[in-house]
Amino acid sequence: MADAIAVIRLPNRFDFSHHKLFSQHTEEAFARGEVKSIEVDFSQVQYLDSSALGMLVLLAKKASTQNVSVSIKGAQGTALDILMMANLNKLYSIK
Repeated sequence: MADAIAVIRLPNRFDFSHHKLFSQHTEEAFARGEVKSIEVDFSQVQYLDSSALGMLVLLAKKASTQNVSVSIKGAQGTALDILMMANLNKLYSIK
């Protein structure tokens, strides 16, 4: 059986107002023991702020302690530029 992948889809605006929901989705993914990979779907994101970057850094730290890989999929335009400027490509595989 292939490793289970949890997908977290993000809204058009990924900012502090999404913190509670993002935390809930990530905790649910970690609670499912069969999940070995989390994919953060950035395909709809057009705006993200510093709190969103912080949430992504915390997710990467927690994933490394849980032996779960995390990748970012579908980032484009300004959102991709911000991820690259913040060096998140060092924490995540960005597809």
